[in-house]
Amino acid sequence: MSDTDIGSDLTITKTTRHCAGAGTWVFGRVAGHRFEGLVFPEHSLYPEFEIGQSRISKLWVQRLADRQTVFNWDRGADVAATDEVAQAVVEFLAAGLANVVYPR
Repeated sequence: MSDTDIGSDLTITKTTRHCAGAGTWVFGRVAGHRFEGLVFPEHSLYPEFEIGQSRISKLWVQRLADRQTVFNWDRGADVAATDEVAQAVVEFLAAGLANVVYPR
């Protein structure tokens, strides 16, 4: 799978407003992985809480083929991307998931 293929199959399966704040939980699949992420309309007051400038404060990614967690971020890295495809999935989601949930 090339980097240009990452995201061509993005499917959002569910969104749920976060009960304690302004964020939205987003569930979906992309590039043979499933993910759950907590996405916000604005950047965090604490930049270290989000993945780069993504407005994502929590992101869990699982490879569907073997059900292995290949990335986990909970206001900081818990599990670094385990391979290049996982890294590409994370980069794709970080670059645009918030814009899908909160179009500007």
